[in-house]
Amino acid sequence: MIDRINFMNWENPGVALITGSSSGIGKEFARQLAKQGFNLILVARREKKLKEIARELEENFHISVEVLVADLSKLSDNERVILRISELDNLDVLINNAGFGIMRNFLETERNLHVDMINVHITSPVLFCYAAIPEMAKRKRGVIINTSSMSAITISPILPMYTATKSAISVFTELIQKKFKRSGIYFQALHPGRTITGFHDTEYWKGFNRDLLPKENWMSAEEVVSLSLAAVKTKKIIFIPGDLTQASAKEARQKKSKKYLNCETF
Repeated sequence: MIDRINFMNWENPGVALITGSSSGIGKEFARQLAKQGFNLILVARREKKLKEIARELEENFHISVEVLVADLSKLSDNERVILRISELDNLDVLINNAGFGIMRNFLETERNLHVDMINVHITSPVLFCYAAIPEMAKRKRGVIINTSSMSAITISPILPMYTATKSAISVFTELIQKKFKRSGIYFQALHPGRTITGFHDTEYWKGFNRDLLPKENWMSAEEVVSLSLAAVKTKKIIFIPGDLTQASAKEARQKKSKKYLNCETF
């Protein structure tokens, strides 16, 4: 038995499956859960990076790490992940973290990329929850964290598909928690704000300059993950990490409230 303190205070921590785990927030979830004694299944597209992370975590924390290479924009790859989930009888943690953004005009973005985003942000988390919940409920033990975004709170028109898909997974998480509130499963929709990761370093974000924004507006992946895990047992379904991010969320909600109050009724 691994004698380590974990965020749920469980004895014999089981398996944590994390999507989007080759970098950023997903990689940090992997590191922190490995440190707490969970064995891992890491899901992402980049096999080389996954294997490097797996080797490092196994050496540092003496846990086992399985690498599952999958592109979650493809339904066939989703099916492989679903099959692996169905084979597990000790899946304690499911973290649906895979995601990407596109800083382009809606009509200037290829149609297939919009479909890919829907599959990654909505289809795969829903399918993986569908696969994981029955066994978790049977054991009365489990945590499911779906990574959303502050865009789902602020409803930014700059990124319409990103905002819409992240809003959808937030609502799904709230509703599915109500359905399974007595199941022993803890649900969280994590809404990170600006976080220092590789998210903005892809071809889809050419021209973006992180340095134009104040440093204090950015959080580290380590901070986001630590706060997220600490908040799970509080049963906060919509979780916004960081004081500045929470203040931005409050401001956005107040603006929306005023907008609705000023609407004409017909």
